[in-house]
Amino acid sequence: MIGPNIYKYRVEKGYTLSELAEKAGVSKSYLSNIERNLKQNPSIQLLEKVANVLEVDLKELLLSVQTADKPSEDEWTNFLNELNSSKLEGVEIKDYLSILAYIKWKKKQDDQKNL
Repeated sequence: MIGPNIYKYRVEKGYTLSELAEKAGVSKSYLSNIERNLKQNPSIQLLEKVANVLEVDLKELLLSVQTADKPSEDEWTNFLNELNSSKLEGVEIKDYLSILAYIKWKKKQDDQKNL
């Protein structure tokens, strides 16, 4: 999702939502909806305008969408090692799998609400 990336670069540049919207020639409310992921498919033309104002290469803005919030392989390995070493008494892998299934279900429910 591109909204959090736009927000991140906007804050890094020190722009308010109003300033970025004005400089990019888009409405403040539309830009706000994009940042909050209420609008998830902005046009490439809009993204180009925003990227230009933020002085960020459009490719970089879009690539960061693919990697945002995705842990690296090392982070996953560290997490699993820590989980394994915690050896919580009475907790089995099926318990972790149940938790994972719930998280996936909850995310799906939240995504459907945002449509």
